[in-house]
Amino acid sequence: MSDALLAPAATVSGTTPVHLSLSSAELLADYRLAWESRHASLAGRREVFMGKAKFGIFGDGKELPQLAMARAFQNGDFRAGYYRDQTFMVAIGELTWQQYFAQLYAHADPEADPSTAGRAMNGHFGTRLLDDDGKFKPQTSSKNSSADISPTGGQMPRLVGLAYASKLYRQNPALHQYTDFSVNGNEVAFGTIGNASTSEGVFFEAINAAGVLQIPLLMSVWDDHYGISVPAEYQTTKQSISAILAGFQREGEGQDGFEIFVVRGWDYPSLVDTYQRAAAVCREQHVPVLVHVTEVTQPQGHSTSGSHERYKPKARLSWEEEHDCLTKFREYLLTEGLAAEDELAQIEKTAAATIKQARTTAWSAFFDPIQQEREEALVILNKMVAEAGEENSLAELVNTLKTNVTPIRADIVRTLRRALRQVRGNRPSAGRRAAQRLLEQCEAENTDRYNSYLFSQSDEAVGNIEEVPVQFAPDAPLVDGREVLQACFTANFERDPRIFAIGEDVGHIGDVNQAFAGLQEKFGALRVTDTGIRECTIVGQGIGAALRGLRPITEIQYLDYLLYAIQILSDDVACLQYRTKGGQKAPLIVRTRGHRLEGIWHSGSPIQMILGAIRGMHLCVPRDMTQAAGFYNTLLRSDEPAIVIECLNGYRLKEKLPANIGEFTLPLGRPEVLRQGEDLTIVTYGSMCRIVLDAAKQLAEVGISTEVIDVQTLLPFDTDQLIADSLRKTGRVIFADEDVPGGATAYMMQQVLDGQQAYQLLDSAPRCIAAQAHRPPYGSDGDYFSKPNAEDVFDAAYELLRETDPASFPAIY
Repeated sequence: MSDALLAPAATVSGTTPVHLSLSSAELLADYRLAWESRHASLAGRREVFMGKAKFGIFGDGKELPQLAMARAFQNGDFRAGYYRDQTFMVAIGELTWQQYFAQLYAHADPEADPSTAGRAMNGHFGTRLLDDDGKFKPQTSSKNSSADISPTGGQMPRLVGLAYASKLYRQNPALHQYTDFSVNGNEVAFGTIGNASTSEGVFFEAINAAGVLQIPLLMSVWDDHYGISVPAEYQTTKQSISAILAGFQREGEGQDGFEIFVVRGWDYPSLVDTYQRAAAVCREQHVPVLVHVTEVTQPQGHSTSGSHERYKPKARLSWEEEHDCLTKFREYLLTEGLAAEDELAQIEKTAAATIKQARTTAWSAFFDPIQQEREEALVILNKMVAEAGEENSLAELVNTLKTNVTPIRADIVRTLRRALRQVRGNRPSAGRRAAQRLLEQCEAENTDRYNSYLFSQSDEAVGNIEEVPVQFAPDAPLVDGREVLQACFTANFERDPRIFAIGEDVGHIGDVNQAFAGLQEKFGALRVTDTGIRECTIVGQGIGAALRGLRPITEIQYLDYLLYAIQILSDDVACLQYRTKGGQKAPLIVRTRGHRLEGIWHSGSPIQMILGAIRGMHLCVPRDMTQAAGFYNTLLRSDEPAIVIECLNGYRLKEKLPANIGEFTLPLGRPEVLRQGEDLTIVTYGSMCRIVLDAAKQLAEVGISTEVIDVQTLLPFDTDQLIADSLRKTGRVIFADEDVPGGATAYMMQQVLDGQQAYQLLDSAPRCIAAQAHRPPYGSDGDYFSKPNAEDVFDAAYELLRETDPASFPAIY
């Protein structure tokens, strides 16, 4: 066994700690809170094993570093952490132990579990940044935490954005008016992560981005030497994240780079001193800081899924017991004469009693309402039994619910549904009608508990943005599509100083297609900014800034490159409103371009992947730049996140320049009929609109009248069911796009035939036209033979009409 496995890397803290400036009363208060947290972890594990909770993951062993970090955390600061930070959240006053247990039990009420309303497993923390109307509350007068996610390292991209917002608020005078969000950019973004998760690429990408940006990001690594069962020698070069990041250390004050501190997780005086110094550098100088907390233990192992005794050697387990931070803190207090043995014993005993009371109260608050709902259901169900007679399976079903010791709401609803199934066909009775009403009530209440707030419910939601029609002057100039976007962005930047744009090549050259040309010169480099090649943290930079009240446009240069960022979009911003039940929002706009062009990686349309990954965001697929501008105008007035995919081959096509370029808005979810027709309907979007319109013109030459519909947005999709209205007229439909077979065409067909019940309106089987299963090769021939073309659309439409009228439409081939 290596020495490193027994005792982690030696501490190499930059300077000798100053004298600990905490009073004995403060130290004993910290000791009490540390023991409360430890007892909470121990109790949480027992609750899982007793079957009262599904899963548990806890912060035992990390108590002292988190207490020290909390002492450096000020009003206005933000946390982006992970599921070990329970001590910190309680220490800053943003979590109670009752709320901690409520989350463990999955109490689906934001009053009981303000972080997630029972929607995330325990250890996922966040503060409620929004008021009851969905508007941002003041952030500078509170201690703030962004909402945690489970994917390892997933907090890192957002952390970059939280810190970047402080830089913008400090350096951009136009933002100084937003005092509810920042006081001269003095806010620090505190990040936490486990040592094993620093092996993720997103960690290194975020650390590099923070060093380039020089932002107030304070990154803490809790290093307990393991990632579940895998020790550090398999995780990290040199088994030390601070050692391998030593090249990031700045060479002196005023130089770019990081400050790096290494401190032991059981040495409380050094921890407090380190965090005070680290936060001061970060806050005052906007220098990013890494605090590597070594020699951390994990007394209960990784989670309730297993025991660490299975994989840790006995010597390591013995070392961890000796170096437990609470044991070391106790030794320190006794050695320094700050407390007596009996005093500490009483604190430990009181802490255990505090946690027992919190656990009991939380369980009662969670379980008592369910029992009451069960009793209400039993009254009605027993009435049904009386009506049907005791000797039947209905009575047995009801008795099963009655004798269930720990029922959940699903048991109640399941019993009601099966009971109603039992009496189907019987004459209506009072009990049956009451059961039906109760079932409807339960389903409505549980829809709110578990299915609400995928999108904003505020008056700034997309559906509440006033529609303003586009206007064109009689002599409106014809310009390149890119110039329409350029004018749109200019108008919005002038209207709202919170708007900024970042991305690869966005700044100096005005993006690769020139829609931002000249805007950096006009508005400055803080508002139109180049970034490195780092799609994941470009998106994260936008998420964090949006959480802090800014309005970012983050550009992903090509649609194919969205794959680098799709995990963060899916796991963080898309589910943010949902997983906080309306407690947080990040109105991020992701701007990208795709569809038709040449080459495997610049002409993809992976819409199926995007549709499946980003529910909770909007997906706009405009056919031209005027439509794109209308969507940007709507989204920049809304508080919901979205992806806008511009047509890659449309930037130099001519369009009329709208007279109200920064004011007109397009509603999301409303298709547009581009061509009226009587014989069949073709539903499409994006660059395919031009191809389908070309085919429709050719079809008209042979007597086929085609209605062409541009859906304009895929999320939301045709909220007014306009496509079904078209099918009532034509009775035939083709869904066409450039995605792989079974991709977005299948999605559109499901939305129309299933969601709109339009299958009843068809005289012929619906058809789908998609690209080949592979990516398109390079060259114009590659494009023609791998993606749908006008001839493909013509042939599919012609065959539909030929099926019913072969005489008028004889075979072509």
